[in-house]
Amino acid sequence: MNAIDGTDRHIVTEGAPPPSLLAIVLDTNPHAWAELHSTLPLSSALSALLVFINAHLASGNANEIVVIASHTNCAEWLYPSPRGPYPSSPTTEPNGNSSEARHNKDHVPGDPNKFRPFSLLEHSILTSLSRLVSSTTSADLASTPTTSIGGALSLALTYMSKAALLREPVANDAANANPLSALADSESATTTRTTLTSRILILSVSGDLANQYIPVMNCIFAAQRRRIPIDIVKLAGDTVLLQQASDATGGVYVKPERPEGLLQYLMMAFLPDATSRRSLVMPTAGGVDFRAACFCHRNVVDIGYVCSVCLSIFCSPTLQDNLCLTCGSYLSLRSATSKTPQVIPRKKKKKKRLGTDSATPGPSAVGTPMHG
Repeated sequence: MNAIDGTDRHIVTEGAPPPSLLAIVLDTNPHAWAELHSTLPLSSALSALLVFINAHLASGNANEIVVIASHTNCAEWLYPSPRGPYPSSPTTEPNGNSSEARHNKDHVPGDPNKFRPFSLLEHSILTSLSRLVSSTTSADLASTPTTSIGGALSLALTYMSKAALLREPVANDAANANPLSALADSESATTTRTTLTSRILILSVSGDLANQYIPVMNCIFAAQRRRIPIDIVKLAGDTVLLQQASDATGGVYVKPERPEGLLQYLMMAFLPDATSRRSLVMPTAGGVDFRAACFCHRNVVDIGYVCSVCLSIFCSPTLQDNLCLTCGSYLSLRSATSKTPQVIPRKKKKKKRLGTDSATPGPSAVGTPMHG
């Protein structure tokens, strides 16, 4: 699916790099953006992000873009514009044009100084974001101060899996019509689709995400298995999970010292795709905090107790009936902590003297000269 007008066209030049799908997760937590307003307002960050998106689409005619908002109580699609629980392919009219694309073209004001597909994309993102902000109530803001980063990552990975299946190399039309002949002539069948490289970019402003440790870690493992790097732009706060996500998937983690220069960070560090990064020296996060969050209170702990069955982590051994909260297995944590750990002393090695052992000749046996 083309990233601009929604039509089913793949324009790939021979010898060109493979098309790239970029999924951007925009943290729209109102609490965090209110604290960052004096340094970097949301409108300025969104303007820089739109320029970065246009640069990504302009770098390849087959590149695609997905924008997902990670809000306080939900994760919403900003682009493509949703028409249901998940964004579906727009319907095609008899004349071959997309109904959604025609609807957008009729309602987007024209700008002679801007490329028309870019105007359609920016209008869709701004309209969806405005609708999301206006629908947020005070009760939603009071329910939680964090953001739904786990749900946004799940939506991005789901979309990427579907796009990768549509891009997998398949046999020609004759082989598709007759599956038996496709098996017989698999060696002579020609491929008609190209592979798709995917990556995720998270623009985060929220702080502690320990309450979403389990869903975020599941998304990290899924991205690691699919070889999808997760890049992080940390504008405010400090999150252990996002550092681990970037390190485990081979992504780039950047915490700008001056958030007002967001566009420069995006263009220099995150515009190259996974193929181009092999020839470049990418920025590193330095030290990574590998601490985990407990499953009982969602607190980041230095020392915890691990279930031997499901590997769940607990901050204290005071569990109800000594049962694991995840799998229900019996754990002897209380008896293990009530006893004083036994210290086994190290055995001292005896030093052997020269000449004391009968098997080892002494100095006099080898004829060493001695003073008379």
